[in-house]
Amino acid sequence: MSNLVFILSSLLITAILTILIMPWGIRLFIKLGLGKNIRSEWLIGAATEFAGLHAGKKGTPTMGGVIIIGIILLVVFLSVIAQYFGTGLSDIFGVSFRYSLWNRWETYIVIFTLVSVGLIGLVDDYLNIREIWRTKWLSAKVKMLLLIIFAFIWAYWFYDKLWYTGINLPFYGHAELGILYIPLFILIFIATANSVNITDGLDGLAWGLLLFQFLAYGAITYMQGMFILSAFCLIIVGVLMGFLWFNIHPAQIFMGDTGSLALGATLAVIAMMTDTLLAFIVMSSIFIGETLSVIVQMTSKKFRNGKKIFRIAPFHHHLEAIGWDEETIVMRLWLLGMILTIAGTIMALIGNL
Repeated sequence: MSNLVFILSSLLITAILTILIMPWGIRLFIKLGLGKNIRSEWLIGAATEFAGLHAGKKGTPTMGGVIIIGIILLVVFLSVIAQYFGTGLSDIFGVSFRYSLWNRWETYIVIFTLVSVGLIGLVDDYLNIREIWRTKWLSAKVKMLLLIIFAFIWAYWFYDKLWYTGINLPFYGHAELGILYIPLFILIFIATANSVNITDGLDGLAWGLLLFQFLAYGAITYMQGMFILSAFCLIIVGVLMGFLWFNIHPAQIFMGDTGSLALGATLAVIAMMTDTLLAFIVMSSIFIGETLSVIVQMTSKKFRNGKKIFRIAPFHHHLEAIGWDEETIVMRLWLLGMILTIAGTIMALIGNL
């Protein structure tokens, strides 16, 4: 029971902190001039239709991922303090403070991923806001190189230090991969970080989908006996709940690449830690579909003399362009994401029976 109290308390405290801190952060970012610039160019050609659809969002505070990561680290720090003074606090509140969220076996890698990848997104966001550099954002090649470096470090750590050498397949069992586990890990890490970033194009869209998945992994890690990692998943759920209060349409603040890259990469690491890859793929189907729509669009434009498959890619912007309301797109994709997350969770639980 004390484990469950610890986990749910982590969610509640984080949600309340986020709702209290976020208005202050929004005012600060407005004062500092950290407003979003709408890109009029994409990887291949102009993005004039996209710029027209989103012109009204120009100047909305962005880089909210800085606040989000800061709140997560604050809650981790508070848990360390609570554990240190655990006996006295237990006498006062009647609740055991046996754990902190700073744990070598369950959260070190996850926290380092959140912070390190968040720094990549922070640089990208700042370049875009200040319109620095030739591209006015971190180039795709540089961003990919940095992600590959971090992905390789963690992949090697999983393979060599934690002895992850294969994946669990529901209804089949362990599939040994050997050294091939490293490139698979790198692929999942980079694909997830980028797909969340790509999906973050409408108010609340990516963050609602992430909330469902982190909630699912809170349950999966709890079932696997990783109570501290479960609590960490739920503090991310709490921070996303608080953030969504201000990010649903019309958004008062955007997460930016700081949050999308960091939370996407963090989710991928948790999926690999729990050995639930196939379930994770099912849960992430919307993220995957959004990424595939961009790949299809780019391929078509490159090899078909600029001809497009979609009005705008990724697909959620295509739906906008053909007349769907932003709120309708977000809510329908949330509902679909909820169904996929439930299906993936069932698959994960079956795989661990």
